[in-house]
Amino acid sequence: MSAQQSAARWCTPMTDPQRDRWSTVLGHVTSAIPAGSAYVLVDGHERDATVLADRLAAALRDAGRPRIRLSRAICAGPADLRGGLTPGSVVIAAGPAWRGRLPTGHWHLTIRVRGASPERGRRHRSDAADIVVDLADPAWPVIRHIGAWFTHTDAWYRTETQAFFAARAATWDTESGDDLTAYAAAVTEAAIPTGANAIDVGCGTGRALPALRDAVGPAGTVLGVDLPPAMIDVARSRAHAADAALALADVRRLPLPGRAVDVVFAAGLLPHLPDTDAGLRELARVTRPGGRLVIFHPSGRTDLAGCGTHPGDPLAETSLRLAAHRTGWHLTGYDDPPHRFLALATRR
Repeated sequence: MSAQQSAARWCTPMTDPQRDRWSTVLGHVTSAIPAGSAYVLVDGHERDATVLADRLAAALRDAGRPRIRLSRAICAGPADLRGGLTPGSVVIAAGPAWRGRLPTGHWHLTIRVRGASPERGRRHRSDAADIVVDLADPAWPVIRHIGAWFTHTDAWYRTETQAFFAARAATWDTESGDDLTAYAAAVTEAAIPTGANAIDVGCGTGRALPALRDAVGPAGTVLGVDLPPAMIDVARSRAHAADAALALADVRRLPLPGRAVDVVFAAGLLPHLPDTDAGLRELARVTRPGGRLVIFHPSGRTDLAGCGTHPGDPLAETSLRLAAHRTGWHLTGYDDPPHRFLALATRR
């Protein structure tokens, strides 16, 4: 994308839904800023970080909270503002020039912007930030991570997951490529028994539903569950063809009784969850002892890590094995070649 194209994307007038999207994101971010005086760094490409920092400052102004928006000129010289702060002020700096320049010893909150503009030089890891905001579409920002210690609730996860996939559901299959064969192979390798009750958590567009139906046969049941309504809408045709039911629900709070299912299929789910243990624990709750968990992605971890959807790597073998043990599972298989990721676990 050229500089002119990038600038034009920022200057395009926004619709009411796009303004509401910005308002929701800024509401989540402002509520995560620590009480009292706080120093906030918005990191990322200069243009993207500046826009987010300016809008954050405006949101704080509208909320009546004192704020100081640091300029690049201050960055070039001494930046110790401790003596001139109004109690409760939020000091905001933006852009890579502020990396390593800490006005008061440390940043209280770091926001990483993955944006519409390419960033030159060394690529910085998103998982080093307290908050990660996706600005690939400047009119449709989406929070991809907030550190648990900065928020008392996980309300942001629901709104941001729905917003992220709402913008991608219609083209998800096209952009993902033809990987139905890979889904079918994963289901086959999991050796799902005929007649089983199977659920596809985070079912997306329903790519696993036909293979799950083939595995469980006419005597079994198949249920697809996802949080974004847009994904459920796209999945309806596959669900109908596979004689599968669909449910709109948070996979961390499944509308199922305990020990109700024999097989849980989870494709690309764990990196999207804010709390891996909480997700695995809920999957264990609804699975009978001896039941199976199939964790799958149609590419290996190296490719999946490029999505930057989760701090750390919940799919690393040691991390996953320990998380499974903590939440009622026993990891029985782990395979991570470049072309796919597949881990198998049994409910203890």
